[in-house]
Amino acid sequence: MKQQFTRAVALLLVAVAVGAAAASAGNGGHKASRAAALRQQVAALKAQARRLNDRYSPAGISRQLAKVKAALDKYQSVDAAKADGYAPASPCEATPTDPDASWWGGGMGVHFVNPKLMAPGPIDPAKPPILTYLPTAGGGYQLLAAEYFKPDADQNVRTDGDRPTLFGRAFDGPMLGHAPGMPIHYDLHVWLWKANHSGLFAPYNPDVTCP
Repeated sequence: MKQQFTRAVALLLVAVAVGAAAASAGNGGHKASRAAALRQQVAALKAQARRLNDRYSPAGISRQLAKVKAALDKYQSVDAAKADGYAPASPCEATPTDPDASWWGGGMGVHFVNPKLMAPGPIDPAKPPILTYLPTAGGGYQLLAAEYFKPDADQNVRTDGDRPTLFGRAFDGPMLGHAPGMPIHYDLHVWLWKANHSGLFAPYNPDVTCP
């Protein structure tokens, strides 16, 4: 995504530079004002490119993740999650580890879903539609990850023109629904509260074991 933004800004800069050269070669009383306007456009585009490069740099993504984690830390209390509309929607889910695919295997935990946040629309990093928890002794829950969800626009697993990205990472999918009534969709797990040796955005965590 960073490369797409940078490439687009670079093309705009070229276009403006060509226009500036043409303006400087022209005649008339408006020559100076046209050149000044083009210089302002070049400066604005360069500033935009710097902001985008910073946003999608490793440091920029780390800042985004830290901000989201701080906003969601309150859900380490499962009661706070329930009060905001999250409810358990699955058993504790796990799958055997596949030695041929190190990113696959381990546990996801119990999915707590907020139905209001599952509807199509813009993705708000501070409002994940799904939170995953690990059941603990005594009936408690340990917060593990946030999961983002987006229905596939054309409901065709063979196309991915509307694949979303978040934190510089493309969503997994499109994939079939995991339960009756769930549409073809994209999703992205972000293991903010449980270290994952398979990767921050891997769907399963090999260190999560369901009771």
